[in-house]
Amino acid sequence: MHSIFEQHLALRTRRYFLGQASSGLGAFALSGLMGSQSSLAADSLAAHLPHFAPKAKRVIYLHMTGSPPNLDLFDYKPKLIELNGQDAPDSVLKGREFAFTTGVPKLLGTSHKFVASGQSGVMLSDCLPHLQGVADRLCLVHSMHTDQFNHAPAELLVYTGSPRSGRPSFGSWVTYGLGSENENLPSFVVLISSGVQPNGGKSSFGSGFLPSIYQGVQCRSQGEPVLFASDPPGMDRSLRRKTLDTLSELNAIQAQELGHPETQTRIAQYELAYRMQTSVPEVMDISRESQETLDAYGAKVGAASLANNCLLARRLVESGVRYVQLFDWGWDFHGTGPSEDIRDGLTKKCETMDRPVAMLIKDLEQRGLLDETLVVWGGEFGRTPFREGRTAVGAQLGRDHYPDCFTMFMAGGGTKGGFDYGSTDELGFSIVDKPVHVHDLQATWLHLLGFDHTKLTFRFQGRDYRLTDVHGKVVTELIA
Repeated sequence: MHSIFEQHLALRTRRYFLGQASSGLGAFALSGLMGSQSSLAADSLAAHLPHFAPKAKRVIYLHMTGSPPNLDLFDYKPKLIELNGQDAPDSVLKGREFAFTTGVPKLLGTSHKFVASGQSGVMLSDCLPHLQGVADRLCLVHSMHTDQFNHAPAELLVYTGSPRSGRPSFGSWVTYGLGSENENLPSFVVLISSGVQPNGGKSSFGSGFLPSIYQGVQCRSQGEPVLFASDPPGMDRSLRRKTLDTLSELNAIQAQELGHPETQTRIAQYELAYRMQTSVPEVMDISRESQETLDAYGAKVGAASLANNCLLARRLVESGVRYVQLFDWGWDFHGTGPSEDIRDGLTKKCETMDRPVAMLIKDLEQRGLLDETLVVWGGEFGRTPFREGRTAVGAQLGRDHYPDCFTMFMAGGGTKGGFDYGSTDELGFSIVDKPVHVHDLQATWLHLLGFDHTKLTFRFQGRDYRLTDVHGKVVTELIA
């Protein structure tokens, strides 16, 4: 087996040199013109031009981990309510797989009341009184469908375009394509509420085979914002600077000898961490906000909550962060306990989400940021129109996993407001109009950000990869 050094030397062919020279010399020239002292890895995070004029320049993605019951929140089905408690028709069960249900389940109509909201008349559940107030900003897609009915693979498909780990996440593709607007903050920030990591683990915000400089940086709304970024006891900032300078020199020697791109990434990340020591605590300090703003979000200084994270998301994009990912656990409504009951349990869970998400949309609009900020809200799949098998005779009401149809919504970023797209049948079992696959929505997100999803690629192991794999088409009807 050849050493890494020998493999590196083997690449130094005439073809390799000519291929690298065009981009490498250009990068050095640009660095000189800009007076930049950063490494090539750092330069790769400089702001880039997309393929065409974008509608959106940044993203805030709110993922409700576990997948909310769309039939109780967004997809109003009077016929399903009428037939509540009856056996599900065999015609809609045949050939379908469910995570926890076998036999003939009972149809389950929602107990929540729906209201025609805003001037557009978008139908929203009584679980969402604050979102009802911003209904005319929402672009709802009721005809979403996916290939996966278990949490981790479905979540990975939404974020990486593949149900298996190892591919770059959406946030990584965005920062790879657009770069950063603030050299002192991570371009891709992750915030997690309700105390549980996403089902897909860190792969849901990882960089896969892209350079690791594009991976999400997890920050915390409570305690030290970024673990291990602060100086350890006995080390002041000047000593940290000297230490980093020495490490940079050693890494530069290694980069010269081996040519491994991750060495340049390591240099850039050390430097970013040093700059973050002062910039991150400032932007993550919500005590700088007025009490009126804190109350509007339902945020509390020193707490860890989705409300705090929504406020932080606004502060982060306002400071130039390109992509903010919020994960909120606790949306897996099987009915296995009171907190998972789609009646009171769902109402209580929505109380932690409805106000801050609605306020985030309002706040972005008031500050002139919504038009260029794409806000995405959703889970990884839908929930069944019938009672979940394991809890069919219990006191709580719950729904099983369902990949065939579900609802997601967007706001801002060039999407149509007060807009319903696609529809399902009268019982919520099948899409009857304008189906949208996960890959189609991914293609649409990238289009809004100024990218042709077939051209935003990265070569790995002899193949050009992209977020949408070999699928996806832009849903132009969603674009304002």
